[in-house]
Amino acid sequence: MKAYVFPGQGAQFPGMGKELYETNSAAKELFESANEILGFRITDEMFSGTEEGLKQTRITQPAVFIASVVLAKTMDDFGPDMVAGHSLGEFSALVVNGTLEFEDGLKLVALRAQAMQRACELNPSTMAAILGLDDEVVEEVCYNIQDETVVAANYNCPGQLVISGSTQGVQKAVDTLLEKGARRAMILPVGGAFHSPLMEPARAVLAEAIQNTPFNTPVCPIYQNVGTKAVVDPVTIQKSLIAQLTAPVKWTQIIQNMIKDGATSFMEIGPGRALQGMIRKIDRDVEVSGLQ
Repeated sequence: MKAYVFPGQGAQFPGMGKELYETNSAAKELFESANEILGFRITDEMFSGTEEGLKQTRITQPAVFIASVVLAKTMDDFGPDMVAGHSLGEFSALVVNGTLEFEDGLKLVALRAQAMQRACELNPSTMAAILGLDDEVVEEVCYNIQDETVVAANYNCPGQLVISGSTQGVQKAVDTLLEKGARRAMILPVGGAFHSPLMEPARAVLAEAIQNTPFNTPVCPIYQNVGTKAVVDPVTIQKSLIAQLTAPVKWTQIIQNMIKDGATSFMEIGPGRALQGMIRKIDRDVEVSGLQ
């Protein structure tokens, strides 16, 4: 069975989607539609913008979403049996499996990016990647940080967990985790504490928009960041998507559940190769490929 997976923020690179725009008329139409929906030419930022410009959350999130969805919609042998997306990538997955229309998905992503940017500005916050420790050790250290918000945010693969929270709290956790034997503990160059309680202002804004957006019955199951198991019920999908901003991304568990349910090949669709590396570390026996 074929699983399609979609990357999140951080996968972007200058020039992404440009060749497809120039060589595929259907792709060009979708890119131009995205420009119209957003009210500005995001394709200029994607095709000829700078790396620094692409790092702005309000640009990054819709850009990665657009690049991923256009790639999927113009594939010759399109036909996933199941889909999943890492954080932002969940929106790409929901368009590709028919739960969301392209325009609705893009509008939600643009709003998500703006709301997350504002939430980041309210509290000094960050994230850090912790390598080489068991999840339980990292969770316990986060739990025991006093007077600060620090949580496990991204369960990427065995031995790689990203934590999220206040700037001081994350730094305290990093120091403690290095003492406990972490191979590496690195503060990440992100604008804030994604997938933590500090994203509650953004979740509240996005919740209202999601509730007012039509959700269709998908053509194949999605394995969501919240829940991690196969879902086709639009109401359940909607609720999990609302919860996603303040809840952890359980990527390890998602991939394990997809394999348990019969996935034998995984294709990462969109910029970057990060998900392919994670999947190989979760299970070396499955076939992994990418399209970008």
